[in-house]
Amino acid sequence: MTTVPAHRRPVAGPAGRTTAGATGHAPGRGRSPGWMPPQHGAWAMLLLPVLAALAVTGPHPLHLPLLGAALAAYPLSYFGLQAVKTGRFRRVRPQLVGYGLATVALAVPVLVARPATLAYAPLYAALAAVNAGHARRRRDRAFVNDLAFVLQCGLLGLVVATVAEVPWTRVVGVTVVALGYLVGTVLYVKTMIRERDSVRYRWASWAYHAVAALAAVLWASVPVAVVFALLLARAVLLAGRRVAPVRVGLVETACALLVLAAVAL
Repeated sequence: MTTVPAHRRPVAGPAGRTTAGATGHAPGRGRSPGWMPPQHGAWAMLLLPVLAALAVTGPHPLHLPLLGAALAAYPLSYFGLQAVKTGRFRRVRPQLVGYGLATVALAVPVLVARPATLAYAPLYAALAAVNAGHARRRRDRAFVNDLAFVLQCGLLGLVVATVAEVPWTRVVGVTVVALGYLVGTVLYVKTMIRERDSVRYRWASWAYHAVAALAAVLWASVPVAVVFALLLARAVLLAGRRVAPVRVGLVETACALLVLAAVAL
């Protein structure tokens, strides 16, 4: 699984991501790249679709190595995309080898026990290619690039169902809700940080949240509809305000927890 490019601003989205797909700045030439990606919110974005799907399927022993593989694959892709952007693969070779081995070791038991999960490989490969292409062209802050990461997170919900041998159609609803929130947080966080003065992004965020809230009222449960109404209110009332990124991240963490609670009811 691939995730976001490795060189963006620190904090904001759920638990501190700046936008879905936003990462911390690449380390300077003289600094060690370290072993952990600098954006903590990415972990929450990975976990939300997984936990939402688990609320439907229930836990299965194979979910543990699946989750471990996903959590190892994220930093693997972070450093891989950093290398694609800078062309300095040797500098992050230890991270690529370490996280690569961990990802393979955790993923193989899942693939052997549930070969049907290989059906998702082409989708992940296509989305990974989008991330790599944007990293190579240094356009990793583009909305399409962020959206590719969000879709990768959302696909995990379907993988959870396949691993539990539950029809993937049973988790489509909660996966759509999780994706609906994550796409919205991409737009909302942009209006709070990188695109705070952009009228275009502000209207795009408002329009998206209005449509998402209406869809929740028409087709989702009452708790989900209430949460999406709150998400619309926060997108309208807070957009463009000068709020510290860490506070933006805390608000999104709370929003993510509300979404999870709503789909679990």
